[in-house]
Amino acid sequence: MSAQAHALAKSRYDDATTATFAADVLSGLTAQPKRLPPKYFYDATGSALFEEITRLPEYYPTRTELGILGERSAEIAALIPNGAALIEFGAGATTKARLLLASGAFGAYVPVDISGEFLNAQASQLRADLPELPVYPVTADFTASFVLPKPVQAMPKAGFFPGSTIGNFEPHEAALFLRSIRAILGRDAWLIVGVDLEKDERILAAAYNDAAGVTARFDLNLLARINHELGGTFDLDAFRHRAIYNRERHRIEMHLISRKAQEVRVEGRRIAFHDGETIHTENSYKYSLERFATLARGAGWTPHASWTDRDVTFSVHALRAG
Repeated sequence: MSAQAHALAKSRYDDATTATFAADVLSGLTAQPKRLPPKYFYDATGSALFEEITRLPEYYPTRTELGILGERSAEIAALIPNGAALIEFGAGATTKARLLLASGAFGAYVPVDISGEFLNAQASQLRADLPELPVYPVTADFTASFVLPKPVQAMPKAGFFPGSTIGNFEPHEAALFLRSIRAILGRDAWLIVGVDLEKDERILAAAYNDAAGVTARFDLNLLARINHELGGTFDLDAFRHRAIYNRERHRIEMHLISRKAQEVRVEGRRIAFHDGETIHTENSYKYSLERFATLARGAGWTPHASWTDRDVTFSVHALRAG
């Protein structure tokens, strides 16, 4: 973010989280080309919409990863020491974590997410379902450093990062993030991570441009959040969602496209759009098994095992910190 954007936002908000959100939005919308960080998709509405996306017929990653975890959860959990704390980075619904928790002897579960309202609701439900399992939700930006709850600090640790969210990072950012996880979890920790794989572009296009328009609503909700939390004046009907596959960079790109020349206000700043101008909201990189293993090694992790579905469309990796 720019120093000017940060100073302006800080002067208007006492809450540090909102101030950072405002600064990142101003910085992104005044950049060329315009962009917004995808981590801000996940307010309560965005989190609920994403859970709806995961149930769409076109959206293969969730059901495919669930299939892998359902078949392999006992094998994966057997790698992790008894009594370990399972720390889930970017926890949404606890569906996937429950598969691991049911297959191992974990000492605690620590879901970490930026959306505190959704996170705490999920944690409460898990406590009701598994009353013997200590659950310590942490509301934090999981892409940055944070402190683990004191009760789990001395436990063996296993990170859990499902859902192919690693693909939302630029490759160099993914490496930095994996290093950050390693620093948080410590030596000898395990990391179980979901990674989407390269595949037929038609499958990818359908998954991110679903017929029901749920992904479009998810994308546009980011503008609604800016209106609600930062006093923005976005007309959501004046933008449309589009996802394209960038073959050279092995990634899906999500954009919000202005339907006309227009001007909006955010934080007192006027932001002009020309007809057809885009806001780049998300990338989703697709890896080969080999390219992801290379990335993990470069970030200080040792690949131990990987599992895929029968059609090799998705993968789950077990990494060990040295």
